Amino acid sequence: MSQINNTFIKLRARLRERDIKLWEEPYYFEEVGSIEAEMERLARDISGDLGISVSDCRIALTELQDGALRKLAARREFNDTGLATFNVRCVDRKGGTSQMLEIKCSLGGLGSDLQAEVAKKLDLGDASHVRCISGGRIINGQKTLASQGLKTNQQLMVVVGGANDGQLHERIQKIRADLEIVADADNRFMEMEDQDGRPIFLPPEENRSLLMAMSMYEVAKVAIRKENFDEALLLLLECDELFNLCNSKLLETVDNYALINLDIVWCYLRLKNITQLTDAQRRLDICERGFFRSYGEQFMRLYAMKGPSCPERALIMRLHLLQGVLFFHQNRRDESYEKLEEATRDFNELKVNDTELTTLVEMGYEESDARLALRSCAGQVDRAVQFIQERREKVREERKNSAAERQVNQEMMDANPGEQWVNPRSVCRLMEMGYERCLVVEALKRTKNNLDRSLDLLQRHSDELRANLAPTPPVDESLLTTLQQLGFSETSARDALETTGNSFRKSVKYLLKSFATEAELLAVIETMTKILEVQGPSSSTSASTNSTTPLVSLSTSKMNMLKSVLSQAKTEMESYNAFKRFNENLAENSLHYLDLPLEQEEQILIEYKRLLER
Repeated sequence: MSQINNTFIKLRARLRERDIKLWEEPYYFEEVGSIEAEMERLARDISGDLGISVSDCRIALTELQDGALRKLAARREFNDTGLATFNVRCVDRKGGTSQMLEIKCSLGGLGSDLQAEVAKKLDLGDASHVRCISGGRIINGQKTLASQGLKTNQQLMVVVGGANDGQLHERIQKIRADLEIVADADNRFMEMEDQDGRPIFLPPEENRSLLMAMSMYEVAKVAIRKENFDEALLLLLECDELFNLCNSKLLETVDNYALINLDIVWCYLRLKNITQLTDAQRRLDICERGFFRSYGEQFMRLYAMKGPSCPERALIMRLHLLQGVLFFHQNRRDESYEKLEEATRDFNELKVNDTELTTLVEMGYEESDARLALRSCAGQVDRAVQFIQERREKVREERKNSAAERQVNQEMMDANPGEQWVNPRSVCRLMEMGYERCLVVEALKRTKNNLDRSLDLLQRHSDELRANLAPTPPVDESLLTTLQQLGFSETSARDALETTGNSFRKSVKYLLKSFATEAELLAVIETMTKILEVQGPSSSTSASTNSTTPLVSLSTSKMNMLKSVLSQAKTEMESYNAFKRFNENLAENSLHYLDLPLEQEEQILIEYKRLLER
């Protein structure tokens, strides 16, 4: 933020207060142009009040007048021809404007038309590398600009990903594709926990939406830590879309949506993009409301529980800082000063002594864990060590205690995909009271997971519940033999058929998802591939005597079945590969979102306080 921009902010506000329109008389005449004498008089009139030199004020007034006249011309052109004008700010990776462009495009055209015009101006060969952002949303290339709320004279932000940054947009698309595969894997690779390691159980559709949104957010946070703010912003806007697919009541129960909005505004600031001020205001309001829900009004509940130096205060410090910056750009200077003063107090409470931090790191603790612990323990090293150890033990204990719930949840998803969801935590609680699992599941289905009503059904109507259960058929020996021929062990195949009621399709899916390691799945794939090779069109229908693996002759129908199962197995293997690729983008520390070193925040705080003092 420069002193020049500070001048424009103050000047615009003063002109608005006095209802001075530089594009009208006496400052401008249509047939004559700008009236120099009037502009000079105006500069002398208001420069002293604003603490600006007359010459600087005069230059700024001329630029404001030129900008207003360009907007009027663009509006006339739009009315005459339907061609809209957009002022486009291209940003680079580490922050700042790389180029300013004026782009003309019909509002009836598609978003891809706008991308093409930007690419043409930037001399880019591939328009798909261009992402245009308006009002906090990535413009959809397949929809018209008018349907997405764009208007002439609108300011847009553009992020360009090309060869120099590893094909940014292709990378983000691959991340999302891998995430969709992982999210469809029924919690086998990732599941949601709170910060203490306690699992979060939701119905499948809600679970998928929230898991995708939170996982994409994890990748975005890593990009922020690397200061790749252009990539982070695109990822965060993707997160925002995913979160908006979630149930609105669900969003009120998690902090993550508030944090996403906070981080989007942080990226706006770090990219020096002031064209999104309206969206920034909306997002900071969402964040503040979310924090108040979680931490109490004015964060009093949080401070009462954890003290004023708790790690969460780093997020509050960033919120106050961004609010102060936003108020500054809106020329609400008194409010800006108040928020920046709050941010200063937050910062002073959170500042960590470098010597104490180094001591903990030398003791073998991660810097992130050490910083969070010192903030939680008022900088006392001994207490910080105890804090880290107690937290690790708490997470281990929570995961150990919830193991049965996780197993029940996984088994029910694997055995009966697509059926009515039953809360595994309620299943375990009722089973702990001595009730059979099959009766518990039936009761919870009937009551839509109402624990008290389910308990009443079990106590009063257990015979009716049992009578309503479908009889469990004996294992189909023919299907069991077929599954063994495909490479599955007799024990696991029998268990799968019992669990799925002899459904071959469900049993195969159950078995493919039950492997503890990728190597076990790969071994089954190799066995099935070998069977197909031996019993292919050019081979005899009898088992190969040269193979070291006992192979049974398969009929045509079973051969087709085998091909289908092999295809499923390869899809399952792709899930493992997708998770590997996706996991490379994640941070190991679940609390790293609280670990803000606050160095950048301190610099911005100093800069804006200095501008206010001027």
